[in-house]
Amino acid sequence: MTSIFLLISRFFIWSFGFFDFAANFVNWILFFVATALFCYWCYVLMSTLGGDKDKEYFSPTEGHFPYYDPKIHKKEL
Repeated sequence: MTSIFLLISRFFIWSFGFFDFAANFVNWILFFVATALFCYWCYVLMSTLGGDKDKEYFSPTEGHFPYYDPKIHKKEL
């Protein structure tokens, strides 16, 4: 009976080592993915939105749908 428990304990020791290796591997993959997304986000901010390119933007709904409409919101005392 003791040999079964020793075998099980060896399996658990091996599995914890395997999970430690797998977690480290997955951690590095997630780190590189997050770094790539961050670099892409910085690229989008600098190249497409930088350099005053937002001044050329025309909003088709600007002024048509105000946040505060005096016809709807009336201050009555």
